[in-house]
Amino acid sequence: MQFRPCIDLHNGKVKQIVGSSLTDTDNSAQVNFESDQSPAWFVETYRKDNLRGGHVIKLGPGNERAAEQALQAWPGGLQIGGGVNAENAEHYLAMGASHVIVTSYVFSDGEINFQNLKKLVDVTGPERLVLDLSCKERDGQYFIVTDRWQKFTETIISPETLQNLGQYCGELLVHAASVEGLQAGPDLKLVELLGGHTPVPVTYAGGIASLEDIEAVRSAGKNRVHITVGSALDIFGGKLSYRDVVNACRE
Repeated sequence: MQFRPCIDLHNGKVKQIVGSSLTDTDNSAQVNFESDQSPAWFVETYRKDNLRGGHVIKLGPGNERAAEQALQAWPGGLQIGGGVNAENAEHYLAMGASHVIVTSYVFSDGEINFQNLKKLVDVTGPERLVLDLSCKERDGQYFIVTDRWQKFTETIISPETLQNLGQYCGELLVHAASVEGLQAGPDLKLVELLGGHTPVPVTYAGGIASLEDIEAVRSAGKNRVHITVGSALDIFGGKLSYRDVVNACRE
């Protein structure tokens, strides 16, 4: 298990937002935390601990400058997502991203758009592409959601889906959108599914609020699932020590 830190950008600022509250109306988002620090400050913190594989996520427009600042503070150290497609992926890689993270461009009109997926792979290669399988549970199954986690696709996260998509990418990122930002505990059933069937490295995000939660994810995911922690961290206004999380994931 690795700790994969995050930098969520909203209107050019580093913020922590309840994922399911984010809509096209920017002022509607429920903000848990807004930092006075620049994105580069967080990048430098992660760089000092050599926490490679963290992700910068652009939540809507107005974040390009902040994203560029973050990537250039640690070339090759961070992944980037938010509005990435086959036309701009190379731009972000050249800017310093180690990988690009993609959701809506690949999962469109309720299904997997394999034409777009193959276009992306032609640009990035599978080794530099991360597929974001952020999902919500419905009727006992996990459906991939897009467009700021507001739209359900018809694609279910199943062992078959994981194996199929794993052929096209180097990593997977999975936000449990229903619990993201709530600090109410991780979705261990989802973690177990990921740990048991992912063919590539996978990072789980959503609900982690304590060191006990981290150990629960380690166990449920068979130590094969990396983690992101957001709102619960003290560097984002929470109570969970960033340093303790770094140390726990290195044990």
